[in-house]
Amino acid sequence: MRLGPYELSSNLFLSPLASYTNLPMRVTVRELGGLGWATTDLVNARSLLERNPTALKLVASSPEDRPMAIQLFGSVPEEMRDAAVMCQELGAQSVDINMGCPVKKVTKIGGGSAMMTELNKTAALVRGMIDAVKIPITAKMRLGWDEENLTAPDLARVLEGVGVAAIFVHGRTRAQGFAGRVNLAGIRSVVAAVRSIPVIGNGDITTPLAAKHMLDETGCAGVSIGRGAFYDPWIFRRTAHLLRTGELLPEPDFAERLRVLRRHFERYCEFFGEEHGSRLFRKVAPWYAKRFGPSKPFKRSILAINSRADFAAAIAEYLEWRAQFCDEHGALKEKFQPEPMMASFMRDPNATDVFDRDAIPVPKGAVDTW
Repeated sequence: MRLGPYELSSNLFLSPLASYTNLPMRVTVRELGGLGWATTDLVNARSLLERNPTALKLVASSPEDRPMAIQLFGSVPEEMRDAAVMCQELGAQSVDINMGCPVKKVTKIGGGSAMMTELNKTAALVRGMIDAVKIPITAKMRLGWDEENLTAPDLARVLEGVGVAAIFVHGRTRAQGFAGRVNLAGIRSVVAAVRSIPVIGNGDITTPLAAKHMLDETGCAGVSIGRGAFYDPWIFRRTAHLLRTGELLPEPDFAERLRVLRRHFERYCEFFGEEHGSRLFRKVAPWYAKRFGPSKPFKRSILAINSRADFAAAIAEYLEWRAQFCDEHGALKEKFQPEPMMASFMRDPNATDVFDRDAIPVPKGAVDTW
């Protein structure tokens, strides 16, 4: 598919997750294959203009991290315009505007989902950004503020009219947060609302089959995966293969998960420094462990790491403990294998089984409310 002037290698996108989709994560996922486009953590436009060290770290990139978009949030037109110019100067291929983030610190300043209730004001802000840069401007939104205000189709039409190059839409409202079922019909209504720009669907895509189902049911041009990439960093490669061949590749085995976990951790140490990177990785490793099978001791010990040596010791101790759940070949015995994942929108809404849940678990990090 195309996004503005760019021909992408796939129609699969890495969604921004604050404090997680940093450069180490993006490069790790790209290395595994299948990813067509990645976006940075969301960054405050004013902080970027002030060259706040934390903001600059959020948008840090590398030659391997291409194509790449920087996601901005804010509500002051001049700041958003000037920040877009700065993103272009930093080498970003695109700027994404966050209109769909339910984080309190975003909505309270007029950014995020609050922008969806003020269409004309938002259109003027976006137009100013588009006029100021040569790179494409895209927008991420939710279906609306709540069930009574499903404004995404109207907003998509308005934004296409002012020149936005693509729309990313999460299939829930701001009021839902990450709870409840993703509304595929809502995403489909956004696809129908625009004339020619691509609409990329998002929300609870945790398997390749879920990605294909969203594509088939909504007609969206691509899908954007966030949380699913933490359960399965190989999801882009596996999804690309499924879309190309119709074959569903198995999930990676434990040895491969461990290899990538180690590589991801080492990149954290290189990027953030050994001690700080180790501390930050305490939040990341448990997401890998969700597909390890029994892993409570590992999740407990990883929360105390401060160095490469601590990380290696946690791995070694876990491997020794985990052996009791494996067969003579080292494979996890069937009764200890994790349940297969299934997207909310692929479940029977009337079923009451182990997959039912009232809210979607998301990473805990630097923000209080995702």
